[in-house]
Amino acid sequence: MNKHIDELLARIDALQTELEEEYRKTREEWAQKKEELAGEFLRQQRRYKVGLFRFLIRSRLLVILSAPVIYAGWIPFILMDLFVTVYQGICFPIYRIPKVRRADYIVFDREDLPYLNLIEKFNCFYCSYGNGVAAYTREVSARTEQYWCPIKHARRVKAAHDRYPQFFDYGDAEAYRQGLNRLRRQYRDDDAE
Repeated sequence: MNKHIDELLARIDALQTELEEEYRKTREEWAQKKEELAGEFLRQQRRYKVGLFRFLIRSRLLVILSAPVIYAGWIPFILMDLFVTVYQGICFPIYRIPKVRRADYIVFDREDLPYLNLIEKFNCFYCSYGNGVAAYTREVSARTEQYWCPIKHARRVKAAHDRYPQFFDYGDAEAYRQGLNRLRRQYRDDDAE
């Protein structure tokens, strides 16, 4: 890979680490403020809550009628979650691929928000689950691709996973053959469960 790309990737990785640290600090500050101002915070937050009846009355009819279509997504999400969990549980130990920690991707914490009514909390639960399963599936797929086919595509891929830049260039047979076993073992420390 060309040196400039390697430098850019290293800077991106450093910025990602710095961003994660800032997020961690922000979460800690938020938790501290929440603890200090718990009572007042709760009162202020509840002021913005829209009651269930008012929420339904304000909703457009087509939005309400389309809800069963949206919620039918539970079925494929649950099946995908189950399949990916079983898949990595069986296959990853065989190939010595570190397992993806499901809890890092499927996060439920919005139910604590006092300004959400029951429907809004359910919607947040649904979206957290659906997007979490998608992210979890993507990481399991990325680790699988790193093991089986770590070759970049000839065309640019939009929103490639974060393992993709380490893959071998399209058409570089020599690098692929010489580096495949090394890349199959090259998982970050934070990948290990």
